Amino acid sequence: MPRKKVILFLTGCIVWVALYTLGCRTQPKQEARTPVDYIKAIPGPSDPVPVATAKKGEVLIGYSDCFSCHKEDQRSVGPAFKDIAKRYPVNQAYIEYLAKKVIQGGSGSWGNAVMTPHPQLALDNVKVMVSYILSMRE
Repeated sequence: MPRKKVILFLTGCIVWVALYTLGCRTQPKQEARTPVDYIKAIPGPSDPVPVATAKKGEVLIGYSDCFSCHKEDQRSVGPAFKDIAKRYPVNQAYIEYLAKKVIQGGSGSWGNAVMTPHPQLALDNVKVMVSYILSMRE
């Protein structure tokens, strides 16, 4: 190969490597993601939860499968219990609504998470469990 072609070839390789290296160093601009507040609190008055009811609900939850998808203070597969308590006022209407939702299952309230139905649970026991969860309201 003539010397002139070798020099041109090597120069081309050096330029290509230099441009490739510079291109790899530049990071694409990433837009800052704003955190999504998925706890949209529902306004309304809250009633106190009796201590005996809260303790019974805590025991019932301990014997259930709730902790396989929920944690007390951090989101897991489903929302944290404390986040649920922040969203819903403590009153009979919401206790009834949430108890039925636990038994029937559902999705969409907390993003893409799906709660499986729990038809084997008694409505009265689920109301006590929901009362315990709502008692975590800060």
